Amino acid sequence: MQIFGVDIGGSGIKGAPVDLDRGDLAQERYKVLTPHPATPDAVADGVKEVVGHFGWSGPVGITFPGVVTGGATIRTAANVDKGWIDTDARALLGERLGGLPVTVLNDADAAGVAEMQFGAGRDRQGTVILLTFGTGIGSALFIDGDLVPNTELGHLELGGHEAEKRASTKVKEDQDLSWERWAHRVQKYLAHVEMLFSPELFIIGGGVSRKADKFLHLIEGIKAELVPAQLQNNAGIVGAAMRAAKAGG
Repeated sequence: MQIFGVDIGGSGIKGAPVDLDRGDLAQERYKVLTPHPATPDAVADGVKEVVGHFGWSGPVGITFPGVVTGGATIRTAANVDKGWIDTDARALLGERLGGLPVTVLNDADAAGVAEMQFGAGRDRQGTVILLTFGTGIGSALFIDGDLVPNTELGHLELGGHEAEKRASTKVKEDQDLSWERWAHRVQKYLAHVEMLFSPELFIIGGGVSRKADKFLHLIEGIKAELVPAQLQNNAGIVGAAMRAAKAGG
């Protein structure tokens, strides 16, 4: 079965049909740049372009980089325009897509759902935390395979700063940090999260997971197992499609 997934990020909006039997993209994904300012209407236009590129006419799962309640309402918007707050994203995006059935969820939660079903978290019990490093830091928390939604652990305070303002991939790029310096910041952040939740497994996701060989071995002193996401930066698209299929079932 195929369902369409869209991943809205701080820098790009990407999507593709997903083969839910394999947990992988059925076609090569299509991406457009996230508009700036990333207002609801402008982002909705980007989503429409991505979905329209494939001529898709079925259900669509869409991720959002913030807290999503009730599968519809946006509560936070750290890395997109604040006009999203209190927006009914399901209604807005469904209307923009010509009435297609739309499901909306937090972007890191979507990535986590995909990794737990098809990737690095498969068959893992206990406490598992997926962290996506990109424009910000997203998080997905699982207890014995069950998602605790909208954890937003990237906004934990660390050394007087929001963690994602110190250790996101964007910060690494903006401050031209070496892999060693950035890994040290990530290590401090992981130690803080580990102190709070004592997970058995950390899964490191986001686009930087493709370069795990450059930094994971530099992170020391973390008791939990530390692994890269297997679906890498496609995890959000896959998870969005999974949630849309579940909503339709």
